[in-house]
Amino acid sequence: MKPLTIAMLLVLSPVLSPGLRAEPATPTDFIDTFAKLFGEHKGERKGHAKGFCAAGEFSALPAAKQFSQISWLTGTKVPVTARFSMAGGNPKAPENSRSPRGLALQLKSPNGELQHFAMLSTPVFGAKDPDVFLGLLKSSLPDPATGKPDLAKIQAFRQANPSTLPQAEYLQKNSPPWSYATTSYFGIHSFFLTDSSGVEHKVRWQFVPADGIKGLTDAEIKAPPQDFLQQRLAQRLQQGAIRWTMQLVLGEAGDSETDPSQSWPAGRKTLDIAELSIQSQGGDACTGINFDPNVLSKGVRASTDPVLAMRSPAYAISFGKRLTGQ
Repeated sequence: MKPLTIAMLLVLSPVLSPGLRAEPATPTDFIDTFAKLFGEHKGERKGHAKGFCAAGEFSALPAAKQFSQISWLTGTKVPVTARFSMAGGNPKAPENSRSPRGLALQLKSPNGELQHFAMLSTPVFGAKDPDVFLGLLKSSLPDPATGKPDLAKIQAFRQANPSTLPQAEYLQKNSPPWSYATTSYFGIHSFFLTDSSGVEHKVRWQFVPADGIKGLTDAEIKAPPQDFLQQRLAQRLQQGAIRWTMQLVLGEAGDSETDPSQSWPAGRKTLDIAELSIQSQGGDACTGINFDPNVLSKGVRASTDPVLAMRSPAYAISFGKRLTGQ
C-alpha cells in the first residue's frame, strides 16, 4: 500500500471525535508550521514548492466590453508569466496524490499595470479563515512519540471545524488532474470588478480548459509516487498552445464574500470574458515573482476575505526567505 502523505491526511473524511479549537494565526505561524510539516527546503517557496514556469498571453472576449476600463480587458493581448504547481511545501511532492494543483499568473498590461491570479484546482479553500486553516495544519503535525501524524487528531479537528470538509470532500470525489492542461482553476476568493458605468460587480473567477477535464485513473492514483505533469504539459505544447476560458461567476445577495470554503450556489450567471493561452513552459521567468493575489489592477478590488488578506504577508515572508536562501 502506498504510504499516507501529509496531503492525503489533510483530506481524510471526519469521524465523530472530540473537537479541537482553532488558534489565532499570524503569517509567521504559517511559514513555521509548513516547515514542520514538509521540512526545511532552503531557497524554495514555502507553499506550492514544487512547480515550474510557463508563458503565454491573455486576451479579452467580446463579453468583457462592459469592463473595458480594466487594463487587461481592453481587447489588447497581454503577456502572461505563469507557474504551475503542487500544493504544499514539499518540492518532491508526488504528482498522483489527492491534493490541489495550482496555477499562478502575472499579467502585465501595456500601461505597466500588474494583475495577479493565484488559483487552485479545487473550487473552495480548505478552511473558512486563517485560524481554522492553521489549526488544521497543526493537527497534522507529527506526534513526537511516533514521528507520524495522529489521524484521530486530524479527524477530531475536522469534526469540530466543518469548514474544513468541503475541499476535502471535493478531493476525495474528484480524481487528481491527468495533466495541468486538463483541469479547471478557481480563484476561490471573491473580488469586485467595476464596469464602464462605475458599477461594482461581486465575482469569483474560474478558468475552464479547452482540452476538457481528465483525471487520473484509480490505478494511477494508487501507483508509487510519480513525476509526469511537466512532461505531459511539454508534450501537449508540441501540438500547439493550451487554452482556458476565463469565466466570471456573478455573485448575488447572500453569496459569501468572506468565506472561501463555501461555494456559491449552482446556476449563478457566468460571463466568458477572456482567453488564457499558454504557449511555452520551462525557464526561470517566474522565479522572481511573488504571485501575491492581492496585486490588482485599477478596477479590481479585493473582498475582506481574511484568508485572502493573510496571503499577502505570508507570501512576503516566504518570498524574503527564498531570496536570501533560507
